[in-house]
Amino acid sequence: MAGKIFYREMIMIEDEAKKPRFRIVAVSDLNLKVYAPHMRLSELEHIAKETGASLIFLEKGSPERQAGAKRKKDIK
Repeated sequence: MAGKIFYREMIMIEDEAKKPRFRIVAVSDLNLKVYAPHMRLSELEHIAKETGASLIFLEKGSPERQAGAKRKKDIK
C-alpha cells in the first residue's frame, strides 16, 4: 500500500511573493521525516514521486465554520 502525504496551503502569504507556500500536515503509512517548515508544490510532487506516495490536498473549511472556530478560541 502506497503512503499518503496530506498538505495544505499557507494562509498568510502575499500573492506576488516567490516563497514556499505549502505545509505538510500529516503522513500516513510512510516512513518520512520532513525538516522544512514550508515547501513548494514542485518539491512536494518530487518527494511523492520518489517515495511512491500520493499527495492529498486539504481543502479550507467554509467561512462560517472558520468564524465559529475563531469564536471558540476567544472563549478559552
